[in-house]
Amino acid sequence: MLTHKDFHFSVTVLTEDLAILHCLRGLSMHAQKEGNKRIPWGGTKETDWEHHHHHATFHFTSPLCRKTFEDEAARLLPVGSWTKIGESDENPATPQAGRETWY
Repeated sequence: MLTHKDFHFSVTVLTEDLAILHCLRGLSMHAQKEGNKRIPWGGTKETDWEHHHHHATFHFTSPLCRKTFEDEAARLLPVGSWTKIGESDENPATPQAGRETWY
């Protein structure tokens, strides 16, 4: 069973558009092929996004899942609606203590 520590391939993005953030959350679920598909978008709720100055970090179990997320976001979302700020191969997801709910 995969745990949060297995989701250590991260990408941080900037978007000024809340609707785009929600699209990115959905794309992270699509890109993560195994395990709990809600872990990739943990900590990206609207309040988290606002607190982090419109940055959101998504976590995946592999570089391929992360690349799929980036590629699909580039294919489906308007150019300029989001920007990749950085990535890490050693940034594990943090449990959100039941805070995340898919609306």
